[in-house]
Amino acid sequence: MAPAGKAGKKAALDVASWLFNVVTSVAIIMVNKALMATYGFSFATTLTGLHFMTTTFMTIVLRWLGLVQNTYLPAAELLKFVVFANLSIVGMNVSLMWNSVGFYQIAKLCMIPVSCLLEVVFDKIRYSRDTKLSILLVLAGVAVCTVSDVSVNTKGLLSAVIAVWSTALQQYYIHYLQRKYSLGSFNLLAHTAPVQAGTLLLLGPFVDYWLTAKRVDGFDYSTSTVLLIVLSCTIAVGTNLSQFICIGRFTAVSFQVLGHMKTILVLVMGFIFFGKEGLNLHVVLGMLLAVLGMIWYGNASAKPGGKERRSLADKSQKNDTLSDASELEDKV
Repeated sequence: MAPAGKAGKKAALDVASWLFNVVTSVAIIMVNKALMATYGFSFATTLTGLHFMTTTFMTIVLRWLGLVQNTYLPAAELLKFVVFANLSIVGMNVSLMWNSVGFYQIAKLCMIPVSCLLEVVFDKIRYSRDTKLSILLVLAGVAVCTVSDVSVNTKGLLSAVIAVWSTALQQYYIHYLQRKYSLGSFNLLAHTAPVQAGTLLLLGPFVDYWLTAKRVDGFDYSTSTVLLIVLSCTIAVGTNLSQFICIGRFTAVSFQVLGHMKTILVLVMGFIFFGKEGLNLHVVLGMLLAVLGMIWYGNASAKPGGKERRSLADKSQKNDTLSDASELEDKV
């Protein structure tokens, strides 16, 4: 009964963690969409810096309350993570500016194969046929929903490559650092958030001016705009924390695959709150394919051999006789 109870508790925590990430991610996208589309606040990099500044304040409060312990993370590891994370943020913004929406979505879909490659190369992960096919079905479904006009140029392609690889490396590195240094989500955030906040708030206004030809200090701030910025920063605390929790509990690949559920929800919420333009049969079909692929991926990757380390698989094959003997002893 104890193992079953432990498995049930883990499953419940997994679901809660994932719902936490989905709710906060969809909420912040909706708030940012209103902030940028309705009020014209287009300073995405500076806004992200404000998000991490708020997250830093949260970790300080938690440390004061004793909920975050003093832990060790080498400066070189922290620097590498911040480089990957900041390149991801700037790369995504630049890719969206220099590429068509269709190619931008294709680039985002490429994160799953890149994340898979990182796990295969560095973690020696092996995927079953069903797991691979389920990932392809998710990609196909999301592509049908989101990819429209596709045009690409040299600088757009370069920005997309940087964005995809830096994002995949950042998400892989979250899992890697938590595992290697036994860091919880709060503890890792306490290390990374202050450095990201400082660098993004320092460089953000210059990056945003380069992207938009507008100065963040010259924006006409209204009460509504300030309230939306505060709301966005508040939700971002949960978004940043939930990302670290989910990647720590799952992997970067699982986070990417299930993350496309957020894409589907954002589309649905957009149709509900911002009009039904663009909603048609092939979009609905794409949503259904993506959801079916996610369900299939969850079942396939959870099965024995669905997704496992090669070294562990080899050891289990070599020790079949020992495991059979231990099973008999348990029965006795």
